[in-house]
Amino acid sequence: MKYLHLIWAALFRRKLRTFLTLVSIITAFLLFGLLDAVRVGFDQAGQSANGATRLQTGSKLSFIQLLPMSLSNRITQVDGVKDTTYANWFGGAYQDPHNQVFSFAVAPNYLDIYPEMEVSAEHRKAFAETRTGAIVGEGLAKRFGWKVGDTIPMQSTIFPDKSGSLNWSFKIVGLIHVSDKKSGGWYDQMFLLRWDYFDETTPYNRGQAGWYVTRVKDVNQADRVAKAIDAISANSDHETRTLTEQAATAAWMKQLADINLIVTSIMGAVFFTLLLLSGNTMMQAVRERTNEIAVLKTLGFSGESVLAMVLAESMLLLLLGGIVGLGLASVIGPAVGAASGGTLNLPAAGAASWAIGVGLMLVFGLIVGALPALRAMRLNITDALAGRA
Repeated sequence: MKYLHLIWAALFRRKLRTFLTLVSIITAFLLFGLLDAVRVGFDQAGQSANGATRLQTGSKLSFIQLLPMSLSNRITQVDGVKDTTYANWFGGAYQDPHNQVFSFAVAPNYLDIYPEMEVSAEHRKAFAETRTGAIVGEGLAKRFGWKVGDTIPMQSTIFPDKSGSLNWSFKIVGLIHVSDKKSGGWYDQMFLLRWDYFDETTPYNRGQAGWYVTRVKDVNQADRVAKAIDAISANSDHETRTLTEQAATAAWMKQLADINLIVTSIMGAVFFTLLLLSGNTMMQAVRERTNEIAVLKTLGFSGESVLAMVLAESMLLLLLGGIVGLGLASVIGPAVGAASGGTLNLPAAGAASWAIGVGLMLVFGLIVGALPALRAMRLNITDALAGRA
């Protein structure tokens, strides 16, 4: 630490160059923090106390494969099952195909399985009595300016009605309130319509369910219950795969996109560029100080001391930029999540993310500083002062 003032002075010898390099490092670790938050957010999907008691049963072949309605009663009869419901993906969009909405056609008892979605008795009664009724999350209603009583057009990107039109019409009869926005943001953006109306209106469903949701009596028996459910349709043309809610959500997301692979690929490219940029900065910085390093050696600094100071300078550069970048990610991520109304779950960088980030800063600091540090350590005093180094 007694040489910190020398290291600091060397680092900011060329202030503009150091500032531009720091901006690049900050940007890289800001991206790292945000992308890691995306990964963590997807990994946390489906994690909740209530979610631990729920199992999802879908087609073993693909999540778009429909299942026969006869499975409902058979699943309910499995030992350890408390109750069962079912739903279908609707694939709705509002006004513009880009305004995708999490829309599902659900069974009458769907809300009983999901206590996280709080709907008043009045609104539930209206939903049960209105054939074209829909209940929507408060966040979704706020996003589009909807209110109870409105009749809204909804375009299905998957299912046409009997006339072949993809345009549907629904009356909003209730709102979904989510008290825990941190873990229930997904539900705050839901659009639920009646399964019977959906099944009667589209010719492509024909009395089938997209997936079943089962609530178990004892969470410790969930694995046994899942295997018993899958055994019902074993060796049939509609074999199933039953997973916990968290695992099912992760599997569904992975069929859409491998988030971990995407994040890793992007960060690999970003950090590779960062290594080249930071390495070039350190090489130039040491090359410009050849005479100064020779004077330090003349004054009695050993080659190992010079090596340590150059490596410390490199690691300090990475740490300064990296810590600022991760700090910004910890602020920006939750802010973006809050602004999205819970649609995006971007948690602040946790202890694991910080540990990985700081570790990368130190490793990158060593890598980009290694070559110029070795050059400085091996520098010959006579050649350096004579301008031959």
